[in-house]
Amino acid sequence: MGVWQLLLVAMVMLLGLFGVLAPGVPGPWLVWAAVLWWSLQQQSGLAWILLVASTALLLLTQVVVWQLPPRRFRGVGISRRMVTYAGVGAFLGFFLVPVVGAIPGFVGGIYLSERLRLGGHGQAKASTRALMRAAGTSVLVELFSCLLIVGAWVGAVFWG
Repeated sequence: MGVWQLLLVAMVMLLGLFGVLAPGVPGPWLVWAAVLWWSLQQQSGLAWILLVASTALLLLTQVVVWQLPPRRFRGVGISRRMVTYAGVGAFLGFFLVPVVGAIPGFVGGIYLSERLRLGGHGQAKASTRALMRAAGTSVLVELFSCLLIVGAWVGAVFWG
C-alpha cells in the first residue's frame, strides 16, 4: 500500500474520530470502513486480525451504548467548545498516558470547558457530572473504542 493510500485511510479514520463527537455522524463505522479498506489492500495476517478485532470491538461497543441511557443533547448545555475540549483532551490523554489516558482526558476536557464557562470548581464539577450522565458516557465509550482501533492500526502500519 502506497503512502497516499495510507494517508487517505488515516484521513478517513480522523474523520471518524471527529464524527464520534458530532451528533448524527457514524464515526465508529467510518473508522471501521477505513480498517476494512486498509485490510483489503494489505491482505496480510495482521491486517485480517485487526479487521476482525475492530469489528468485534465495534459490535461490543454498540451493545454497550444501547444499554446506556439515551443521549440527551438538548437542554444540558453541550456546546461546540465543550465538545472540542473533550475531544482534544481524550486525544492527548490517549497518547500521553497510553490508551487509558483517553478517559480522564475526555472528562478533564469537559471539566476545563465548564470551568472556563462557569468560573468555579463546584459549578464546573456539577455541570461535568450532569453532562456525563446526559450524553458523555456513550460518546466516551464510542470514542475510546475508536481510539483503540486507530492506535492498533498505527501500530500495525509502523511495526507490522
